[in-house]
Amino acid sequence: MPSGMAWTAAGHLRRAATAGALVVALSGAAACTGTAPRGPAVAGTAPASTGSPTGAPVSVAPPAPAQVPDILRFTGTTLTGAAFDAAQLAGKPVVLWFWAPWCATCASQAWTVAEVAPRYRDTVPIIGVAGLGEQRAMKEFVTEFDLAGTPQIEDRKGALWKRFKVTEQSIFVIIDRNGTVVHQGFLDGEALTARVAALAGA
Repeated sequence: MPSGMAWTAAGHLRRAATAGALVVALSGAAACTGTAPRGPAVAGTAPASTGSPTGAPVSVAPPAPAQVPDILRFTGTTLTGAAFDAAQLAGKPVVLWFWAPWCATCASQAWTVAEVAPRYRDTVPIIGVAGLGEQRAMKEFVTEFDLAGTPQIEDRKGALWKRFKVTEQSIFVIIDRNGTVVHQGFLDGEALTARVAALAGA
């Protein structure tokens, strides 16, 4: 055989041997891991999870709305003319403040309500229920004591006062998150603040 042909044949043999060795090496690696190679892995990463063993997306149901207790099944109109539905307060502690615009005691409590109500608006709503007076006087009272940021229901006909058996002012009716009346009566500013803070942390 000429020397050129011998060199070419030898080169073919070496390449064939090298290819065979690669096949054996790759087969061995697959046999050790139990899976076929999937390409280079990136350090510090893990396979993405769909959150379900079957790989299907997991749907999260929205929270069920709070059940409205009977005590909060009432509606009204605020002094600004907006419709008010107490059902929106379900699931939260609520403070109802029954006041009259000419009441000196109510005036002394108004400063505390104006200070406390915005702080706990989302956790313990304080709702005013104005009665025993004229609408104009009620609006002037709200303006004088900076109560505009707190809902004030206009109840000149006394429907809510009768519903809650309120016969005098100033009266606070405190309802816990389960719809149970836990206080009905007078509270000074310090006592009101303490009660609301306690309900917010409950």
